[in-house]
Amino acid sequence: MKVLVTGGAGFIGSNLCEHLLAEGHSVRVLDNFATGHIENLLPFFDTYNGRFELQVGDIRNLDDCKKAVEGMEYVLHEAALGSVPRSIKDPITTNAVNISGFLNMLVAARDAGVKRFVFAASSSTYGDSKTLPKVEDVIGRPLSPYAITKYVDELYADVFARTYGIEFIGLRYFNVFGRRQDPHGAYAAVIPLFFKQLKSLTAPVINGDGEFSRDFTYVDNVIQMNMLALETTNPDAVNQIYNVAFGERTTLNQLVGYMKEFMGEYDSRILDVEPVHGPNRLGDIPHSLACIDKAKSLLGYAPKYSLRDGLKEATKWYWENL
Repeated sequence: MKVLVTGGAGFIGSNLCEHLLAEGHSVRVLDNFATGHIENLLPFFDTYNGRFELQVGDIRNLDDCKKAVEGMEYVLHEAALGSVPRSIKDPITTNAVNISGFLNMLVAARDAGVKRFVFAASSSTYGDSKTLPKVEDVIGRPLSPYAITKYVDELYADVFARTYGIEFIGLRYFNVFGRRQDPHGAYAAVIPLFFKQLKSLTAPVINGDGEFSRDFTYVDNVIQMNMLALETTNPDAVNQIYNVAFGERTTLNQLVGYMKEFMGEYDSRILDVEPVHGPNRLGDIPHSLACIDKAKSLLGYAPKYSLRDGLKEATKWYWENL
């Protein structure tokens, strides 16, 4: 396959690139390095010479998008500005990247005759829905500008499928974590941030009482789901939205306990580090748990990594790379 990965220098994008290249596919990355890192891509230039290329560009620029899809058969659209707090602080830029940029990519993919457009959606779309587990066709009102943008993307993809015949699959990621997830910066995700804090023997800060729960999802499960989305020949599986998760929920208090357990094997002093609690974060969903029956049924999804399995793998990577 010839696959364009937008946001390929980022956490999930670079992991997808690595897997695609290892499987023998050709990959082009479109990235403006707003949040991604060139270091995530450097090994690919030598190892996969001739099958990997980088285009520095911005999805907010339609010409960049059109150039990026030239000659590509498939698109994995990972480029976005993540983070609920970032979107609350700067909704205009979040909207420009996540909606206008997404629309540019859809138009470019349509005009280039791309076979399938697979994109990163978000569990934030469930908003204030109290239903657990989260089922794809039951959502609430969005709780942040970020959540609005990711829901609008789903609506645009559906309209493009019905109006222009584009094949799409949207993947609602649930709290993905793993190797290469950036622990630095104001909008670092909770797991890499806790890794950084615990390794330095700094008390991790939990928002609220720590009883909010999440369906934490190891990156290799996400890779599996993206590959299934690219490769499926089931006509009922396309033009659909899927949850991408493991299907178990864990509180933040439990999460810190597991991380201390695994990191304590490297430095026993970490076992004595106790978290501190701050205020609840604006826009946060209290509880998140995915129903993954649809993905199992239509795509054959079979996640291999539980939270604990993934944390073991991630602990080793962060210990060696932080």
